[in-house]
Amino acid sequence: MYMPPDTRLRLDPRDEYTHTPEAAGNYNESMYFNAFETATGVGAWFRLGNRPNEGHAEMTCCIYLPDGRVAFMFGRPAIGNNDAMDAGGMRFEVIEPFRRLRCSYVGELLVMDDPLAMADPSRAFKIFPKKPGTFVLDFEGISPMHGGEIVTMDGRPIDVDPALSVYRGHTEQNMAVTGHIMVDGQRFDFVRGTGYRDKSWGPRHWHSFFWYKWIPVTFDREFGVLLSIKGRPEGGPDRISGNVLRGGVYEPVIDGRIETDYDEAWYPRAVTATVTTAQGVYLLQGRVLRTVPLRHRRRGGGSDTRITESLTEWRCGDRTVLGMIEFCDLMEDGVPASEARRGTAPAATPEAAR
Repeated sequence: MYMPPDTRLRLDPRDEYTHTPEAAGNYNESMYFNAFETATGVGAWFRLGNRPNEGHAEMTCCIYLPDGRVAFMFGRPAIGNNDAMDAGGMRFEVIEPFRRLRCSYVGELLVMDDPLAMADPSRAFKIFPKKPGTFVLDFEGISPMHGGEIVTMDGRPIDVDPALSVYRGHTEQNMAVTGHIMVDGQRFDFVRGTGYRDKSWGPRHWHSFFWYKWIPVTFDREFGVLLSIKGRPEGGPDRISGNVLRGGVYEPVIDGRIETDYDEAWYPRAVTATVTTAQGVYLLQGRVLRTVPLRHRRRGGGSDTRITESLTEWRCGDRTVLGMIEFCDLMEDGVPASEARRGTAPAATPEAAR
């Protein structure tokens, strides 16, 4: 995570729970989890973002089914406070800070044969059926916590501009996952599941992100990779951060590069990530299996922010696992900001035109 000058991170177990909201109207407290059972080809991610000063939460549930379909739901359920992560049928519970959490959901899911249809959500919600869905998943932390709250060197909260902020505090962790998911009566068990989670709190506008590419991968209990690259609208070098988990210890990332093969609609098809730490260089090859495109529209007009959530098969050395890539871009004349400034163009192939 980017650190302003003369600041440090404070990591406190109390930050696993909800905070007293700040006065900023766009105060956000969110938790995100992903989970994969590679043996059966099932993946999922889900998020709750409380916006108590706006009177609602943001709830998203996305499940990638083995047959190629995607079960999806989004809503803005009403909330009256920031006392719990519990809205829209989704609930996140802290069982033991930094160690164990439980996630559950009961509600409807839109089951899509073509997940790219979510580029036009109003149409997608009209043409695809809604089916009952539930999950109960237990997450066990298998790595140290990464991140914390950004504070001054003497421990005071930093000043943030709510109009430009994306968080005050941010934590992440590699996870092991057990439990089950059910979609329309079909059950999928997680026995040796892998996953990742993050949490953030503080004022947030999604449009404060210019672009970022986020790759969180947990291969097993001994090995995982996080690579984050963020662009800056003012120009200059990209901000590169992350870590490599090896045997319960984090190796901080000192350099990283992401090369992406896109289709004609600028959806990723394949990704190569080169991750450098003081201990070595790691090469990850990602094959995108399915992408769900999401968007945030700026109030009053202006550029949309597009977030592509892609189920990806990752390889590193002799390890293979399911995981995610998340790319977030302001769109500039239909081109992601991360690529528009580079002057790149997607490869044209017959299967790309959808």
